[in-house]
Amino acid sequence: MSNINMVIEERPANIGNFWVGRLLPFREKRTVGPFAFIDHMGPAKLSDHENFDVGPHPHIGLSTLTYLFEGAIMHRDSLGNEIEILPGQVNWMTSGKGIVHSERTPEYLRQSDKSLHGLQIWVALPKDLEQCEPSFAHIEGTGLPEWQENGLQYKLIAGEIMGHKSAVPVFSPLYLLEIKSDVTQKVQFNGNLHGESGLYILEGGVETEGHTFGPKQLLVAKDATLCEFVIQANTTLYLFGGEPLAEPRYIYWNFVSSDAQLIEDAKERWMNDEFPKILGEHGRVPLPEINPNLTIKKQ
Repeated sequence: MSNINMVIEERPANIGNFWVGRLLPFREKRTVGPFAFIDHMGPAKLSDHENFDVGPHPHIGLSTLTYLFEGAIMHRDSLGNEIEILPGQVNWMTSGKGIVHSERTPEYLRQSDKSLHGLQIWVALPKDLEQCEPSFAHIEGTGLPEWQENGLQYKLIAGEIMGHKSAVPVFSPLYLLEIKSDVTQKVQFNGNLHGESGLYILEGGVETEGHTFGPKQLLVAKDATLCEFVIQANTTLYLFGGEPLAEPRYIYWNFVSSDAQLIEDAKERWMNDEFPKILGEHGRVPLPEINPNLTIKKQ
């Protein structure tokens, strides 16, 4: 019996002045464990007059995780944080009851050719923490455990797995693990996975149960404890998942909550300019107009 429950292809999505490949949410699979949203940014080459600019916008009920392969993004938020994220580092922002942030090309790169490539991820907060005070953490690469085992190269970006723990301060049992291999070989986890599990192929390919899958595909396992596959030579992939949250989540734009009324309240607060401000920033992303294709969706 196949252990693959679903195969999800990247779909193009516009996040302002930049196109990304969206993996989650998907109409038939809204979440994987606590992971509610995954965008693959790039790889993109930006000229000296093109820049990545996502102006001030709000979040509630989630933690955002930004991880870059190439390029740089300047993060600013309503807590007063202003920090550049570079490849191999993690920005972990917990919105709780409400935070506003912006993401832009750093000033020193705005007049030069540049590249941008990475992952942006939302992790839904447990119900008792959805209205917590917002917080922010920047984790250097030294806080992400790296090891080699049976010819595989591992990096734990967030969570805990296989006896290793990332410095990213997560709020529920989860894992986000980078796996690389220079040769074709079998990968087995021998019961180390728990909850729900997804496998995203960045480059290269995997073989399982007579099928081959390639870049920009996300495989969702029926049973994480049975997860095993053949990784092809020169492959990079991301294994993620964890215990699903007990309650379903609603999502509207940048808002995630187990309570639809909290989302309605956040919409009103943003329209009335009642969220906290970012010092030194300009403009704000407007709340999307309500239309039949943009409604509060249950996860």
